[in-house]
Amino acid sequence: MPSDGVSEQPRAEVAAWNAFVDGLRTAGEQLALDTAELSESERADGFRSLLRAVSNQLGRLEVDRDLPELVAFNGWRQKFLMDNPDFRYWVADIRPDGRYRIRGNRGDAAYVSITVYAGRGGADTQASSRIDSDAITFGTDGGYEVTLGGERPTAGDWLDLPERAAVVWVRHFHDDVQTDRGGWCAIEPVEPPAVPAPIDPERFGKHLAKASNAITHLPLIWNGAAAVDGKEPNRLRHWTEMTGGAVFTEPAIQYLRGGWQLAPDEALLIEGDAPPCRYWNILAYSRFLNSLDYRHRRVSYTGATAALDGGRYRFVVSATDPGPSAGDWIDSEGRSFGIVVMRFLQPERRPELPSTRVVRLADLAAGS
Repeated sequence: MPSDGVSEQPRAEVAAWNAFVDGLRTAGEQLALDTAELSESERADGFRSLLRAVSNQLGRLEVDRDLPELVAFNGWRQKFLMDNPDFRYWVADIRPDGRYRIRGNRGDAAYVSITVYAGRGGADTQASSRIDSDAITFGTDGGYEVTLGGERPTAGDWLDLPERAAVVWVRHFHDDVQTDRGGWCAIEPVEPPAVPAPIDPERFGKHLAKASNAITHLPLIWNGAAAVDGKEPNRLRHWTEMTGGAVFTEPAIQYLRGGWQLAPDEALLIEGDAPPCRYWNILAYSRFLNSLDYRHRRVSYTGATAALDGGRYRFVVSATDPGPSAGDWIDSEGRSFGIVVMRFLQPERRPELPSTRVVRLADLAAGS
């Protein structure tokens, strides 16, 4: 301690670490307050969701925009804010003045898109340039190669990197991830980068602060989402805030969203007509915006796996399977509250809101 009795300020790296740890503690304390009235399993699930988010953010902590890496995003151990198991995602941080090459293979993906996002993060971020299956040249084996940045080449697929370009996402949309052959992708700089310093202390501190900030705000996001979706449960609405590529979403998707509130012996029927579109799916989420357990349960359908009747769908959200005659069952895991999201890629018209009604499971099983 200095002789004047004034405490010495902690070193920059120590302050950054302490802020990160304090952010975790703040998030945990807020989550504990928000979930105090929930069941034991929901309370535990909240902290599991928080831990998954920490894993997600730490997986992208060390950013190298000169020698980037396309990191698989939102796997089942790293679910973070509306993951979608019917898609495969990869994410890389890039420089707006950089030049890169993305190589990959679509596997059995029904649709592929590569989207560059510009902005400082959060709501400020918007899709700024993209290329998709309509313009990408695929080899006979499904392989593709796209150049990013610099001048447009005389041949080959190319994507511009506009001012403030910061992140590129690669998405593979699958009709049935259980049976489809998976694809892959990788990114590399066109010119070898210079060798950097072993560590940039200032950048390290900023990256740690960014991760801490994201984790700290999660309970507030979850609580706000549950409040909105629980205000008028058991109905869907147009989720217009996510259109046009906002907050790292796919620009060509239109979304429907709503919450369910069900007793153990109740089910939510969701019925409607799917508009002609490139691709669509429906998926169930927890109040913590994690997809439900798709590894062991049926919690999503696509336009290829749903049992349509003349283009009309019928889904049943419930704790137990009422049987195939009732419709396509979405396993609620017995959760009294959850969220349903429908995604429609390149629809020919705005998707109509489906009809919804709460019914008794016994009545469904009886065929009434």
